[in-house]
Amino acid sequence: MTTADLPFAKWRARKADDVVRRAYADADFDDATWAEIEVPGHWQSHSSFAHHEGPLLYRTSFANPAAWEGSAGSSRRWLSLEGVFYTSDVWFDGGYLGDTEGYFFPHQFEITDAALARSEHVLAVEVACAPQRDRARKRNLTGIFQHWDLLDQTWNPGGLWRPVHVETSGPVRIIHSRVLCRDASPEVATTFVRLVLDSTVAGTARIVARATDDGGAERAELAVEHTLATGENRVELSLSIDNPDLWWPWSRGAQPRYTVSVDVSIDGHDGVSDRLERRVGMRSVSTEKWITSVNGERLFLKGANQGPTRFALGEATPEQLVADVELAKDAGLDFLRLHAHIARPEIYEAADAAGLLLWQDLPLQWGYHRSVRAQARRQAREAVDLLAHHASVFTWCGHNEPMTLDVEPAAIADPRRRGALFVQGLRQQLLPTWNKSVLDHSIKKVIESCDGSRPVVPHSGVLPHLPQLDGTDSHWYFGWYHGEMRDFGRLVRAMPRSARFVTEFGAQAAPVDPPWTPNEEVGKWPHLPWPRLAERYAVQKVFFDRYVPPANYPSYAEWAQASQRYQAELLRFHIETLRRVKYRPCGGFALFCFADSGPGITWSVLDHERRPKLGLPAVHDACRPVIVTADWFPAELERGSHLHLDVHAINDATIALSDTLVNAHLRWESKDGADGEQRWNWTGDLAADDVAFVGTVHVDVPFDPATFVLDLTLSGNGPDGELVLATNRYESTG
Repeated sequence: MTTADLPFAKWRARKADDVVRRAYADADFDDATWAEIEVPGHWQSHSSFAHHEGPLLYRTSFANPAAWEGSAGSSRRWLSLEGVFYTSDVWFDGGYLGDTEGYFFPHQFEITDAALARSEHVLAVEVACAPQRDRARKRNLTGIFQHWDLLDQTWNPGGLWRPVHVETSGPVRIIHSRVLCRDASPEVATTFVRLVLDSTVAGTARIVARATDDGGAERAELAVEHTLATGENRVELSLSIDNPDLWWPWSRGAQPRYTVSVDVSIDGHDGVSDRLERRVGMRSVSTEKWITSVNGERLFLKGANQGPTRFALGEATPEQLVADVELAKDAGLDFLRLHAHIARPEIYEAADAAGLLLWQDLPLQWGYHRSVRAQARRQAREAVDLLAHHASVFTWCGHNEPMTLDVEPAAIADPRRRGALFVQGLRQQLLPTWNKSVLDHSIKKVIESCDGSRPVVPHSGVLPHLPQLDGTDSHWYFGWYHGEMRDFGRLVRAMPRSARFVTEFGAQAAPVDPPWTPNEEVGKWPHLPWPRLAERYAVQKVFFDRYVPPANYPSYAEWAQASQRYQAELLRFHIETLRRVKYRPCGGFALFCFADSGPGITWSVLDHERRPKLGLPAVHDACRPVIVTADWFPAELERGSHLHLDVHAINDATIALSDTLVNAHLRWESKDGADGEQRWNWTGDLAADDVAFVGTVHVDVPFDPATFVLDLTLSGNGPDGELVLATNRYESTG
């Protein structure tokens, strides 16, 4: 039976060169002068390798534990590397075990014979994470870790970033597995189990699958016998649970889960040879016209993009990972989109427990070389095997923005290069390309064949294009990359389909404290080395100059506050706009983005220390289950113009509100004393999970300039008589 033991305590490392790599794997090689290094970790976190781009040679040694003595017989030993950024060659006691590619899933090698041959052992691993020089045609499937506009452009994530173990099993080993809830209803839930068994003996295997609820009661059991040949064998099982307790998103119910275990034994050998255990939430999920339903109930999904908790993902603490899930839930969000990366296991476990849904991207962002297709298909299968049992994962997405563009800071800052990027990107959006038309649909087919229980999106942020004239979810950056934020409302009115599911929008905002360290020579405000800050901290000064110019403020602190006010206003406008077209046709949204992975000036509403920007309370208020909204004032008001502001009430809750009263109070002021006010009120019922047009505020602008404040209040009664309140305020200075 497998036991995860021997986590290695001490590792040494040095930069690779042709002379050392020829001898370093030998058991008697002297590594005493090498630097000690933390595993799990990333080599650039070590002072000796802070600017090293790899490869790096790792070595460690260990002695056979006492438990191994006298246990040769049918016991097998396995080396498991839980996570390697990004490729490696692995040696054990001087013998070559093999190579690995793929950062997010474990790699295992059998070492039974070598482990029995000696009592002292040496593990040597050469790890590489090659810089992607042509980032429009990348070959490493590392997603945002090697190409992202929120990432320090000098960072290399290379290293043994997850633990390394030596494990044991009997003669039959589960070398691959997949567990997922295939379908669920109040009457029955079906869990699908796929096993790939590696056996050193031929014979009859007994496979017992069980499902146990949170209280420890066994709810289902299935025992089968399967004839095994030596080598690789495949087994598929379906385990049914009658009258299951269904798993729900946090806004709709509880999150019960079942422990699904599978024991494999074989005739002629005592005990369990290997065991699999997963925690599974029983639920069904579907999407029709970009509207998602869980357990047959539709939800309007409010979410945010999220990068890794830390760029050095292996060094984030479990508490930090869990906290990000709780912070998203506290903000009123239904889901996080794990943006172009696969995260640590703690994120998925926390999301399952909290009822926070996860849109799971594969680690593909922007352009890739044609040679990656087979590897991308393989890693898509590995992603399903790794994550399919998590109830929180509700959508797979193959590729983010599959345009072969190198979106680097220098290109964004240069108007000519920026214009060329825009034209090139639009052309690739509309016409067939290898990344979009071949790679992404190939990945989609693989995921659909492995997991038919969830929606699969081939790529994110793709407009309707040839040949099928269909697109996917939308990315709109009105008020940042193009136009003004109110242009987004005009687009939605003119082309509702453009808002059916929007997974990126936002604006950068500076944190309260500058992200650069005190010992960095930055410069006198506002004359900072902006190109260098763009490379290290993601700041896009060219767009700040358009919307919140640093030169207009006497200090960094005042500029930071102004940038946060602008971001908060923009996010609130976009969210209110999308909620007003709930299900007509919008199925939800994800702002860009939630929390920073490192120091920076980015689109996040939480900085890398998880200190909130003004955008966080704005998002929280705009995402409340019940809100009342009005059309925004025009950016400029002219004397004699007529204001026509529609008022809507929005209810995301599953309960209707009766005797609902909406009050609107408009007041205006001027320097010449032409002040005034006007009031409106409307009554009616507000249906569950619905949007209601309430009425219209009409007023003529009596003077120029004018300052207007519109206060809205909604009150209603729930089914048990409880009072529900919502307020909103709009201000305009013309």
